[in-house]
Amino acid sequence: MIKISKESTLGLILVALFILMAVTAPGFLDPYNLSNMMFQFPELAILAIGMMVVIITSGIDLSLTFTAAFSGVIAAMTMTHHYPIPLAIAAGVGVALLCGLVNGFFVAFIGVSPILVTLGTMVLFEGLILSITKGDAISGFPDAFGWIGNMSIGPFPLSILIFAALALAASVLLNRTPWGRSVYKVGINPVAARFSGINVTRVLLGVYLFSAFAASVSSMIMISRYNSAKVDLGSSYQLLTIAAAVLGGTDIAGGYGKVIGTVYAVGIFQVLSNGLNLLGVPRTVVDIMMGVILIAVLTLNYFTAKTRKKKSVKQALQVKSAS
Repeated sequence: MIKISKESTLGLILVALFILMAVTAPGFLDPYNLSNMMFQFPELAILAIGMMVVIITSGIDLSLTFTAAFSGVIAAMTMTHHYPIPLAIAAGVGVALLCGLVNGFFVAFIGVSPILVTLGTMVLFEGLILSITKGDAISGFPDAFGWIGNMSIGPFPLSILIFAALALAASVLLNRTPWGRSVYKVGINPVAARFSGINVTRVLLGVYLFSAFAASVSSMIMISRYNSAKVDLGSSYQLLTIAAAVLGGTDIAGGYGKVIGTVYAVGIFQVLSNGLNLLGVPRTVVDIMMGVILIAVLTLNYFTAKTRKKKSVKQALQVKSAS
């Protein structure tokens, strides 16, 4: 019997959904529509990868989109004060890493629950952005900066290539480095990981810094494409990042998750949302469907894990009785 992985199943679902929308949704295969989808894809996908890495450690980062907004606002302000573009990008990334450091400090060093820490920093970052911008949007960037979110190299947007580089880097980090293997071990059992010699504090700090870096990269793409930065930059992606990570096979309890699964999940959301929009389905209905999908996946994962646990206990008892 051939066993198909979660990720392969998602890939097949994505292909089937793409074909379905191509047949039923008018204009779905139009080059302009496909181009728009490719330009939109990296924003959510990069944020979702950052969220996925945090969830693998049995954590969560509710401040992720506000970290992105804070990063974008600082970069935007730097550019509007006529500083060079590389310096503006560095300032934006630096602020995001500082946000990640704050989250990582309270989670890794103090031991506060990730959901409480990031809920607090979400409100904190939002307040800081509002105090800086007074609720207004910042716009008027140099034309060269617009290339990041709007330029294409051949048939591919530059932002897709940036996403591909980050996704590849994340996959290599998680699967080919001691730090990545430690991330999974911490997610499975942080106490056992600590007793096995893993510096859990350092691992968790690195996770929140990586998440913040991903937020800053997504932010640079967004403000470049929109030519503006404001407090609600990327706010519509807040729950979608969690949904994409979980739909992509990442265990909400920690210990498992793959980049390719998250990428497939983002693709499914993108194709589904775009296709239903072309079919004239109201946005509210689309949101309801996304919520139903998330609840269904969480429920399925719960019962799958429960069944697997019962099976492993049964096998252990059989081995014990046989001996």
